[in-house]
Amino acid sequence: MTMNDWVHRDIPTFAVVGRVNMGKSSVIATLLEIDDNELIRVSATPGETTRCQLHRVVFSERECLRFIDTPGFSRPVEAMRAIQQIHGEGTPGLESLKKFVAEAGEEFGDEKRLLEPLIQGAGVLYVVDPAKPLRDDFLAEMEILRWTGSPRLALLNRRDESTGPDEEAWKTRLGGAFNLIRTFDAHHARFDERLRLLKALLEIEEQHHEQLKETIELVEDEWQRRREEAVEVIIEFLEAALGLRVSATLEERDLRVASRRERKTELLSKKYFTELAVIEQRCFSGMLKIYRHHLLKADSSPDTFTGIDLESAETWTKWGLGRSQLATISAIVGGSAGLAIDAATGGLSHGAGIVFGALGGGIVAWFKGGSLPDLRLDFKGGVKFAGGEGKSLTIGPPKNPNFPWILLDGAMTRYQQTLARAHGRRTEELLAGGEIGFTRTFPAERRSLLAKWFNSCLKSSPNRSLEPEIFEALVASLEEAEQPIDR
Repeated sequence: MTMNDWVHRDIPTFAVVGRVNMGKSSVIATLLEIDDNELIRVSATPGETTRCQLHRVVFSERECLRFIDTPGFSRPVEAMRAIQQIHGEGTPGLESLKKFVAEAGEEFGDEKRLLEPLIQGAGVLYVVDPAKPLRDDFLAEMEILRWTGSPRLALLNRRDESTGPDEEAWKTRLGGAFNLIRTFDAHHARFDERLRLLKALLEIEEQHHEQLKETIELVEDEWQRRREEAVEVIIEFLEAALGLRVSATLEERDLRVASRRERKTELLSKKYFTELAVIEQRCFSGMLKIYRHHLLKADSSPDTFTGIDLESAETWTKWGLGRSQLATISAIVGGSAGLAIDAATGGLSHGAGIVFGALGGGIVAWFKGGSLPDLRLDFKGGVKFAGGEGKSLTIGPPKNPNFPWILLDGAMTRYQQTLARAHGRRTEELLAGGEIGFTRTFPAERRSLLAKWFNSCLKSSPNRSLEPEIFEALVASLEEAEQPIDR
């Protein structure tokens, strides 16, 4: 790209500048939601960005905003003196900077390249780490940027909320050279913090005020659309998970040989939870795709993904509804559907009882039923077998009335973790559940609505007439889950 290409008169453009390793690339990556090193290289190695890199914000194939990642200052004090020498008496301005870029040698290569978009009229987003001591080289950077005359915003990029003894001195010095000062944490900034940063740019940029305002509105609209897409993914997940049933064919010899009988029932239980994990994985991967994450993953390997840990007592105590809430919900919907074990036979009542007992024991063992008082499995009704050579046995879903609420809490905590992950971080991480759930704090009206819909899904017949209300209820739930997580 040539010098003439950096700035377009109709597109707001900001050059992200600062000293080497102050987090410039991390700020852009988090602001633009890019966690791909092929697009934005984020590294602790000084000098990783060696040339200007243009990043466009595009909506409906229309470029609305530009950010330019620049090389870091490497010799700011010497560059400042060279510019002053070019200018002579008085305070240097834009023309002196242009001469410096045109005439200075390669010993000022980084300074020349970072100034190219600025002398064309790009605004300045100056990134500093307030934990660093305020030295002469930083003061030289501020002076050079002040001489551009461009709109200037200083960003205190706090790393893991770290501060230093010189932070107030930083603010004082920055206040004399910049139009506005803001704080930011490129490794943890959430959507609301990114939006505030964009709105801060709106405060300093008068020439493109309307374009920036429109872009911010587009960003907000897109976020709402993505939240709605996430709701669609969760609805699909809940319908599939609550309607999941698995079957096995039992031959008469399976009923009469204990080892075969136990093996069949064990495989059937394992198949149910394996298929449930596949449904969960599809949901969690879908949310990561919506929010453009590549380094935050749903699993380390599809073969080892286990999803929501239904085997853990902790899951059933920190997520889902409380006992009184479940009792109220059960009264409203007439009781929740339970673990259905349906089969048919032609008079093999003794064999049916054996299979029923074995299967029940397998499921209870899976959930560690004795240690989970909230997990109540109801096996009333017996097992029936159809006539013919094959005996069909179907199971699913668990009887525990908290099961749907556990699934919803699991999805919402992973949604919250997805939003809490800043794109400027470059370590791989597995998506995991949070420490607390959300459904217990839902308004009673929302719980009642969801319970009725859950009940229909458990019967494998989702109530489509409720879906518009369910959609709105889950949109509201995700908005609540977007609140910051304490770090």
